[in-house]
Amino acid sequence: MLRFAAALLIALPLASCAMTGEDSGEAANQWVTVSGSIAYRERIALPEDAQIEVRVDDVSLADAPSKTIARQAFAADGQQVPISFLIRFDRSAIEPRHSYAVAARITGADGRLMFITDTRHSLDVGAGSEVDMGTLNLVKTR
Repeated sequence: MLRFAAALLIALPLASCAMTGEDSGEAANQWVTVSGSIAYRERIALPEDAQIEVRVDDVSLADAPSKTIARQAFAADGQQVPISFLIRFDRSAIEPRHSYAVAARITGADGRLMFITDTRHSLDVGAGSEVDMGTLNLVKTR
């Protein structure tokens, strides 16, 4: 009887460790990380005060504006293209049956649009927690 009680006392903490490991895996899978870089073809240097914005948008409704799920906005601070981005958001913010896309833009300090994505960059979240979008090519605006 004493051996059984000792075995139970040893097994209980081990079982709780195993459960904690599963919980931490689920917690890690709760977040989605979208990474990549932005670039453009023109041989034009960005002004130091240029502003960069990359968004994850719900683009499910064709006749309605997209809904931003997550975004990263930052100053160029002298960086030149290609410029990396990383957006992290809670998986619960997405609906399994909806469509999502990543869009980017570069504006001047005055808010004037300089470059923007002009094609759809679909985001397939699936069951993965990390998505590499590669390089998003932006086009110059007039």
